[in-house]
Amino acid sequence: MDGVTGTGVRADARIVARADGRGGTALPVLDGDGPLALRRTRSAGREARVMVVGAMSGPLGGDRFSLTASVAEGARLHVGSAAATLALPGQAKGEARYDVRLDVADEAELHWLPEQLISARGSDLRVTTRAELAAGARLVLREEQVLGRTGEEPGRLTSRLTVRVAGRTVLDQQLACGPGAPGGWDGPAVLAGRRAVGQLLVVRPEYAVRPVEPQMLDECAALTPLAGPAALVTAVASDALRLRRLLDEALGRLS
Repeated sequence: MDGVTGTGVRADARIVARADGRGGTALPVLDGDGPLALRRTRSAGREARVMVVGAMSGPLGGDRFSLTASVAEGARLHVGSAAATLALPGQAKGEARYDVRLDVADEAELHWLPEQLISARGSDLRVTTRAELAAGARLVLREEQVLGRTGEEPGRLTSRLTVRVAGRTVLDQQLACGPGAPGGWDGPAVLAGRRAVGQLLVVRPEYAVRPVEPQMLDECAALTPLAGPAALVTAVASDALRLRRLLDEALGRLS
């Protein structure tokens, strides 16, 4: 349910995916409005597919968005978005927040592949993504962030990604960029002047027995095994198109 408060827009969306008993995946809960409208698209085999269709601009200053996806045992879910998310300054003061919570059960699989998040000049957005996975769960998660539109300085963007498998934290990292962020975010040890940054996280039970080998995939992309059944690809690029190409190539190598 969404609405306007004195500090901005509040929007919540929820997806629940369950095995339908016939070899497919049902969506008993698909609830979202306004900036987080949800639409079911054509399924692919056992996998149900959902598109996030933003019906409003945002998030703007002071907005509070939350999106939850739960995938029950035996279900398969693919979530994408119809367009990039554009963080903009708003009339309300204060930072905007976008909170994502993902829960994946044993023998379930989630592909979380939204379009890019663009941080426009003057915006202030904090994004948190938290994934809780059972020991036998599978996850493919992509995050892409573009700092500013063409020829534009970025707004402030703080993003945190936390992933736990069977109650154990395998990844907990935060990146802050733009005005007011800690010094060094644009230096050679972080973005080195590039304006697109992304990561691809793949969780598969077999990685606990056969971890991936660490390697440089490109001068701007690296594959790293995590301390658990997971692998992380981190990439920076001059623009969103190049970043997507790097992450798509990495996913092809991991498939």
